[in-house]
Order: sequence, then structure tokens, then C-alpha cells
Amino acid sequence: MSSGAQIVERCRELAGVSEDAGRLTRRYATPAMARANAIVGSWMREAGMTVRMDAAGNLVGRRPGTSALAGTLLVGSHLDTVRDAGAFDGPLGVITAIALVQRLREEGVALPFALDVLGFADEEGLRFGTAYLGSRAVAGTFEPGLLDVVDDDGVSVRAALRSFGGDPANVPGASGSASRRGDALLGYVEVHMEQGPVLEERGAPVGVVTGIAGATRAEVRFTGLAGHAGTVPMALRRDAAPAVAELVLACEAAGRETDGLLATVGRLSVLPGAPNVVPGGAVAFLDVRHADDAVRGRAVDALRARAEAIAAARGLELAWDVRLDNPAVAVDDALTSRLAAAAGSLSLPDVRLASGAGHDGVALSALCPIAMLFVRCAGGLSHNPAEAVAPEDAEVALDVLAAFVRGLAVAR
Repeated sequence: MSSGAQIVERCRELAGVSEDAGRLTRRYATPAMARANAIVGSWMREAGMTVRMDAAGNLVGRRPGTSALAGTLLVGSHLDTVRDAGAFDGPLGVITAIALVQRLREEGVALPFALDVLGFADEEGLRFGTAYLGSRAVAGTFEPGLLDVVDDDGVSVRAALRSFGGDPANVPGASGSASRRGDALLGYVEVHMEQGPVLEERGAPVGVVTGIAGATRAEVRFTGLAGHAGTVPMALRRDAAPAVAELVLACEAAGRETDGLLATVGRLSVLPGAPNVVPGGAVAFLDVRHADDAVRGRAVDALRARAEAIAAARGLELAWDVRLDNPAVAVDDALTSRLAAAAGSLSLPDVRLASGAGHDGVALSALCPIAMLFVRCAGGLSHNPAEAVAPEDAEVALDVLAAFVRGLAVAR
């Protein structure tokens, strides 16, 4: 079996590890995540790495270098998923990194620097509504207040992580035991499926990422008064459902009216959720993205003002809780040039493209230089069970990553 075929096969095998029957859902600090860590950890050991789980629940596989003074290169992606996910978003980067270590071992290649393969435990933020819990812990930017965020069942990050076998007390800040602050890091390189159609349209198996768009994620909660659907007159209602509906349409309008702005409500609910009860509460999770932070900031401010106006007009209370506010991230010029050179050495098309999606590199950019390689995906589909990456393209991505690492070793 080719390396590319094995990468794809392992991604699909891992997709069978889920907390939901009949669909792939793998959230932070759940039994499904523990099973995924165990499987991926076994593959890391087969490739010759030592394996551990850090205090935040991230999986770490290490291949030592020949010189203790040469530093460490971080490579990887995330192992958590969205709800009803595909097999490749996240795991592709972790499993390709493991395949890299395996190839270096089989070919007897020695590197002066160490390679750490990272399987981040929370990039998507599905369970707690906030992303990058794993990579923020590694970057040393995990705020103590994040431990108190609760999921839909009222379980806090602190409690979930403790039951998972992590060490929540030692996660926050630059001094947390998961933090790599102070380490001699050469950078972080991530292989990821593109999640869009550009590479497929250009007939290219891989492309080099030029930057990552900024993103704001907020939980917006309207609170009114629940009542009987058959007895409360329309004029006297404090109904939260129409309010959240207005906000959803306002988000859509903002995205359509502002060039390059992406505004999404991907999750909403009305409470108490009975067909014969006027909703006394409604919650929407907003996701707003743009490559220009100033444009994104103005859009978020305008949407908040619109939410406040909606609440005031309908006699409702409003709570606006920002769960994520990441600026646009520039990739490192030197690492990116080396990545492009590695692709060029294999006579691949020189395709450069920006990422509208967020990645663990966003959090890692606060720690060290970053670079990213996108891999073509069928139809540009992602966050969808139909995600697909061809074995030949996975092989190309591995070849580029291997050429990049060898080039970096020569430069050291």
C-alpha cells in the first residue's frame, strides 16, 4: 500500500470513532476523543515516536533530533470534529505528519532538530462554543476563565478535562505545563484539506497558504417571557424567537452587502422548545470572518447594535458573549518560501491561496512562525460527511512535507 493510500485509509478508520451513532462527532474531552487519542497514539509508536498526552488533552508524539541545540519543529493538526463531520478535516494533517516520521525512519534519515507531531484536542470548539482550546494551551494563551465555560449539559471545561485525565490547574497561561513557551521552536507546519474548490479548479493537488482570515464567534442570547401559545395575545408577547430570526437575517444581509465578509449563524435554539409555548429565550451562535480585521470589527459592532435594537423594540433582554476573537494571521515568509520551494522541487504548480477557515496555526502564531499546506478535496466539500481526499493527493502532500523537512535540515 502506498503512503497516500495508508493516510486516507487511516483517516477513514479514525472516522469510525464517534460519540454519535451513524455520524461522526468527536468533541473535546469525551470518551470518543480518548479512543481517538489511543488509536493515533498507537500509530505514532509504530513510527518510532514516544507518545504522551499533555495537560490540556493534546496528543504529542516526539521524534528526537541528533542535536539538543537544534530545536524542535512542530507538525500536526486537530483530532476533534464538528457534528456530522467528514473524515479528513484535521486528522489528515496529523496522520500525514505521522507518515512523514515513518518515512524518515524507513529511509534512515537523521535530522538535527526534533519533530513533534501534535494532535490538538479542540480546534472546532463544538462542545464549549470556543475554538483552539488545545492549541491555545500549547501557545501559552489559554485564559483561566476558559476553564469555567460550560457545555449544554452544564459541564465545565475544568470538570471535563479532569475526567478526561488532563490537569486543568496546569493548563492556563505561559507557565502551564502544556505551554511550549521558552522552547527552541523552529516553527509550526500544518497540512490541511483545503475546504474549498480553488485547488480542484486549478488542477493542483496542493497549494501554499498565504494567510488566515480573522474570526469572531459570539453567543447571542435574547430573553423574554415564556407563555401559553393559545392565550397570550400577540401584542402582549415578549417572544424571543422572532428576535433571533431577525438577527439571522441581519447576518445574512451583512455578508451579502460587504465584499469578502462571511457571516454565519450555524447554531440556534429557542427555549423552552415546546410547540405550544411562546419562546421565552433564544440563542444564536454567530461566526463572522474577514481577511481585514477592521472590516470584520465594524461588521461585528454593527451586528451587536442591531441585536440591541431588536431587543429594545421587542422588550427583551440581550446578552452578547464573545467566545472567540482572533485577528487575521500572516504566515511566516521564510517558512512559507521553503514550503513553496519544496513543492517547486517536485515540479508542482505554484498555487498560493488564503484560508477563510480558521486553523490551529492561528493560536500557534502567538508562539512561533507558522506555515500551511492545503490539499485538494473533492468538490471543495468540508464539514460534511462527503469530504474526500484522493490517495494520490495525500501522497503529494507527504512528498512536499518531506522535501520541506529535508531542506530545513540542510539549512540548519
